Amino acid sequence: MSTPTNTTPKANRRLFYGWAIVAASGLVVFSSGPGQSYVFSIFIDSIIADTGLSRPGISALYMASTGVSAVLVAIVSRLADRYGPRAMLVAIGLGFGGACFGMATATNIVLFYIAFASLRALGQGSLTINAVLLVNQWFVSRRGKAIAMMGLGAVLSNGAFPPVARALIDGIGWREAYGVIGVASILLIVPVTLLVVRNRPEDVGLFPDGVDEPPASEVRRARAGAPREVRVFSSMSFWLLALSLGTPGLVSTALVFHQTSIFEESGLSATLAAGVFIVFAASSAVSSLVAGFAVDRTGPKQLYAFTMATLLVSLVLAVAINSVFMAVAYVLVMGVAGGCHHIVQGVIWAHYYGRHGLGRVQGSAMTINFCASAIGPLPLALFRDLSGTYTLGMVVMMALPVLSVVALVLARPGDAEVVDATPVAAPED
Repeated sequence: MSTPTNTTPKANRRLFYGWAIVAASGLVVFSSGPGQSYVFSIFIDSIIADTGLSRPGISALYMASTGVSAVLVAIVSRLADRYGPRAMLVAIGLGFGGACFGMATATNIVLFYIAFASLRALGQGSLTINAVLLVNQWFVSRRGKAIAMMGLGAVLSNGAFPPVARALIDGIGWREAYGVIGVASILLIVPVTLLVVRNRPEDVGLFPDGVDEPPASEVRRARAGAPREVRVFSSMSFWLLALSLGTPGLVSTALVFHQTSIFEESGLSATLAAGVFIVFAASSAVSSLVAGFAVDRTGPKQLYAFTMATLLVSLVLAVAINSVFMAVAYVLVMGVAGGCHHIVQGVIWAHYYGRHGLGRVQGSAMTINFCASAIGPLPLALFRDLSGTYTLGMVVMMALPVLSVVALVLARPGDAEVVDATPVAAPED
């Protein structure tokens, strides 16, 4: 094994192949849009009109489907540890396209539920976790920057899919729109995975970040000797951190899911509700890039505290929406919170637990995050039905960012939760 020096290793001058992995992962994240809340929110009113489901009813369906996603992502992430993200992405990409076709052809509520559950499970969770795991395998010291670049796929998806979905729904209907999106998803995901993606830099004779030696942190762990297993569900620090990280998913999913209705309640149009996603995308893009560079210097905890502050401000602005200006201000701040949270969520688990067996740790955390996302829309819908307005539900949610910061301060994740180390083998010459 190569022995790291005391100085910071320098990257090779040639372009590191890890950046091709980042680009491919970004395309995967972009293509997951049809399974995300910001796209489903565009379809929801058309689905309600066509199926006769009530808003609380479809919110409950959304919650159950996101619950399926939470369970599946824990399974898929462990399979990625065993078989690698490349094989998983091919299978998931094909299944995701099939789920879109299922939405287009479902003729009763049972088939609709199966299709929607598959769409959420594969798009929201399985595609995203494999893209994140890939980038975390290829980068260590520049992980924040790499996650930020990959995150541009999500930002572009936020900006592109809602208006395109709206245009397709208005032009050919919501079912046909899902069919078109399904074909596009398969064509975007499967070929690039087969042609570009490789699971780890060591598989092609490289080290993370394109340097000439393995990461010093992994060498130190390798010297400890025997393989070891990371404590996850028995660790209080894991739960504090994971539950805290679930707050943005719960709050933002609730707001985005009901965004059209929230805007209409304030006298604003459904077209504006879809159009402001472009503002959200731009805000999220800029904040994600800045946060990606910052987190490599500051660490993820400080960035997450800032994320909670901006999330709280976005809730205040959501309550105060009464004009186009306030609507733009609201999505602008929410975009900052979303961009920063994307970086935190992408780097924090590898930062504290390392690359090896990361799927088990990060997959478990994402399961909790998706459960929080699943819960979000239903209570906000119930508060609206009980009080006649979304205001009360949004005011109650303002407590969550504060509680999350408290949990973040109390959490102490990392080496104390790892009993033994996994040796790191250097690539052969």
